[in-house]
Amino acid sequence: MKGKTGELNGFLDRGSSFKGELEFEDTMRIDGKFNGKITSKNELIVGESAHIEGDFHVGRIAISGTVVGKIIADQRVEIHRNGKVYSDIDTPALIIEEGAIFQGNCSMGDKKPANVTNIAAKG
Repeated sequence: MKGKTGELNGFLDRGSSFKGELEFEDTMRIDGKFNGKITSKNELIVGESAHIEGDFHVGRIAISGTVVGKIIADQRVEIHRNGKVYSDIDTPALIIEEGAIFQGNCSMGDKKPANVTNIAAKG
């Protein structure tokens, strides 16, 4: 039987650590330590006990632990109340719950230069 979209297909538990590059489909949850690069079109869940450092390019990321590095999220970044993010973020949607920590820069929106049209004021 083929897995449904959105199923958890990877898990790095508390007490575990990993260094390197990680690519995944569906959803990955990290509760341990990770250092490196993560790439996916889908969701990364950073649990409360997690500490991850590196470059991350994902579809969505939900953060309850600590993230240090650069985050590119094609859909959304959520920083939950226990989350600590020391990172530059590039995403179209950013959600920060009360109690969360975010130190860094955030770039949102379309990267293309805006088309400016001069509209004459009617008097």
